[in-house]
Amino acid sequence: MSFDPVPTPPHEGASALSSVLVEVRGVDAELASAEARRVRALARAGHLALDSSVGVRASSKAAELALREVASEIAAASFLSDRSVQAQIGRAMTLTDDFPVTLDAWEAGVLSRAHVRVIVDAGTPLPRDRRGEFDVLAVATADGLSPGRLKTRLAALAESLQPTTLAERHQRGRGTRCVRVVAGEDGMSDLIATLPTVLAVGIYDRLVQQSAAIIDQRRDASTTEGAEAAPDTRTADQVRADILADLLLTAAPDADPTRTDDGPGTLGAIRARVQVVVPALTMLRPGEENSDPADLVGHGPIDTATARALAETTTLPWDRVITHPVTGEVLRTDTYQRTTAIDRHLRARDRHCRWPGCITPAARCEVDHTHDWALGGPTDVTNLAHLCQRHHTQKQFTRWRVHQHPGGILEWTSPTGRAYIDETLPYSPAVRFLPDDPTPEPPPPDRP
Repeated sequence: MSFDPVPTPPHEGASALSSVLVEVRGVDAELASAEARRVRALARAGHLALDSSVGVRASSKAAELALREVASEIAAASFLSDRSVQAQIGRAMTLTDDFPVTLDAWEAGVLSRAHVRVIVDAGTPLPRDRRGEFDVLAVATADGLSPGRLKTRLAALAESLQPTTLAERHQRGRGTRCVRVVAGEDGMSDLIATLPTVLAVGIYDRLVQQSAAIIDQRRDASTTEGAEAAPDTRTADQVRADILADLLLTAAPDADPTRTDDGPGTLGAIRARVQVVVPALTMLRPGEENSDPADLVGHGPIDTATARALAETTTLPWDRVITHPVTGEVLRTDTYQRTTAIDRHLRARDRHCRWPGCITPAARCEVDHTHDWALGGPTDVTNLAHLCQRHHTQKQFTRWRVHQHPGGILEWTSPTGRAYIDETLPYSPAVRFLPDDPTPEPPPPDRP
């Protein structure tokens, strides 16, 4: 972030807004500096407490009591809870000891509190000997990014610095999966399930889709039934909570307004959706997944085993994203799955197998990528052609090679180096309908 004054625009209203903007950004810088200085002071208080407990028997208990003593002193003077102050001291010590570059940037007004929180949350799971490198890279990465976008970038950065693979840590993490109830107030409680992220996100997505279906049906019903219908005033969050309870207690939503008879409604057919980005090299070299992990979009890295399982079991086509090797910019996207429009075009263009001389109808042929899709060939009419099974196999497993030119022209090269051209069969010229008048039209000037 930069807090340099913005040139004053000539328009009066814009000039006033510009002045306010400069003032807000200046106050933000002052506030960030003050917050960072408070963190340093709290960290010094924590270190004083730990220094006083050195050498005392049962040092861990003594250290905790010493921290509690110092926290209580500050809390009493500030009219705060000693528990919250002790937690603040712990976070301050972590920030000061393990993320000094982040703290310096915060004090200089370059980072906001939200940015600092994202950096510390992403870097804390790293071993302490890796946090210094992460600290430097995280501050450099934060330039020009909102906290939300920074969080996504830092998840991948932290993953690249982990000494163990995500697959190993995910396997350990799966051992912590559980369901627990945390009692609340007014007869309410929190039901918390700790699950692999892909499952948790999928469950929530299905609840969102089902709640949307109920809300849409409720809106339609209120329109058709008028004022006599009992109003459903539940919020989307409340609807999702009710659906979750029905699913867990009865295995299907009992209150499914999409049911039209005694059979199930459409809510049961709704399935979870997740978006996963899987780097091709990560799939090929799972041991190096930390450098470029698979990503559950919007939630962070997932282990390669989970990504591969999704890739192998899904019936939906995967999109291939072609990126610039240096900048990572998206250059092109395509998918191995052909569209209906592509198939119609190819059948009309080829009409038969495209091996020179073969007349097997296109309806009995296979659609082949002239330049192998796995090697970068696009799923496009300029790279697809019909081949019967015999000639498809010959292309794959012999020394024959083929290149596709514009217009669907295929150039086959034999093992001896001879070239054979197979052109698409042109259609007859368009039919012209003449009037009933038998008088012939005069010939064009350039024809006899």
